[in-house]
Amino acid sequence: MIYTQLTEIERYQIKTLLNAGYTQKNIAIELDRDPSTLCREIKRNSGLRGYRPQQAHKLAQERKQQHSRRLITDQTWDHIERLLREDLSPEQICGWLKKNDLQSVSPEWIYQYILIDKKTGGNLHSHLRCQKKRKKRYGSPDRRGQLKNRVSIDERPAIVDTRKRIGDWEMDLIIGRIGGAVLMTAVERKTRFTVIVLSPDKTAESVRQAILEGLIPLAAQVETLTYDNGKEFAQHEMISEALNANSYFAHPYHSWERGLNENTNGLIRQYALKGSSFDDMTPADVQKIMDKLNDRPRKCLDFNTPNQVLFGIEPPIALTS
Repeated sequence: MIYTQLTEIERYQIKTLLNAGYTQKNIAIELDRDPSTLCREIKRNSGLRGYRPQQAHKLAQERKQQHSRRLITDQTWDHIERLLREDLSPEQICGWLKKNDLQSVSPEWIYQYILIDKKTGGNLHSHLRCQKKRKKRYGSPDRRGQLKNRVSIDERPAIVDTRKRIGDWEMDLIIGRIGGAVLMTAVERKTRFTVIVLSPDKTAESVRQAILEGLIPLAAQVETLTYDNGKEFAQHEMISEALNANSYFAHPYHSWERGLNENTNGLIRQYALKGSSFDDMTPADVQKIMDKLNDRPRKCLDFNTPNQVLFGIEPPIALTS
């Protein structure tokens, strides 16, 4: 007979039969269980108020989980901690371990590990990305003026929505302290590869230079550019000509039409905090943020990294050792 653990339903049956005056031996017969199983169940999972099925099931599950945790080696936990410090999420770590045939740990256990670390004074929690509630925007009709020769996203080729080719980019700015430097961000839709360039301000000329600085080295992988309606993109025609690409603009206040870029900007905000000044940021600082994102395994890429998908570059040793 193959042993299986007692179910929650069986624990409620045990309680009912105990209340009816059945002996442990008779309950075992009713449930087709070994009498020692019933003896052990009642002894281990009873509390001050006797045997209660809900409490008993919870105690059994906690015991099972603790036992499973002990089976995870210290080496695996050390590896997980190293990946957390590389700013990978618990879900990304879980997928990465499975993909590389390493001992896997569920995201829930990793979160519990982080919680325990926090309670004991650790700082692993500081590497988790904060999730903010999305704010509803009560915008009035766009009053920023129309960009010259602007082409609507409605005219963008349908293949862009399928993510079946490389070369379709979404563009935006991340604003630091008002009047200071900004970050130009561009994200490729299929590979999730991210380009970030520091711009001294958000004038159209500065933004054009930042975009070309970031994308000219990748010109062979540029087919389309999709912007929001900010005046900082007023020189889009010059950008399109330099990159031999087509430019399109999302509808005003339709940020979800560039959802990948919006989400990526949220990831970048972990390192470039809202309201902070970017004036002292260096190109090396920006490159470090890019590396964080482009060397991060993504669930949507089958836990490959953007660098792997776009360039075939293997991730750094910190993820694999």
